[in-house]
Amino acid sequence: MARSLDGLVLSPVADQAPGQVGTRTRFTYHEENGRIWAEYAGGDVVRGHLVGTREGDLLDFRYVQLKQDGATASGHCRSTVVDLVDGRVRLEETWEWESGPGSGTSVVEQQVQ
Repeated sequence: MARSLDGLVLSPVADQAPGQVGTRTRFTYHEENGRIWAEYAGGDVVRGHLVGTREGDLLDFRYVQLKQDGATASGHCRSTVVDLVDGRVRLEETWEWESGPGSGTSVVEQQVQ
């Protein structure tokens, strides 16, 4: 199993569609006893939260966010935690909106501090 996400800051490696999470978005993760949560903001996202569970290297969580234009959105994501050779962590994600149409994949990686 990959190491704990607790206290790690991750960001997308590529921009998503306009108005969504992008390379300027930062996720601050927390983890305790198989539970995960994070706050995120940046780019078109004013504030976002996610909450879910971790079983081994698999995350399953729901997210909700407020965008710059005042719109809100929510969805579901499943991620695989991957340890990179340089010691950082990557999440390989498959997500879907629940507040509207759309789904996709994304990758977020730990920021070098």
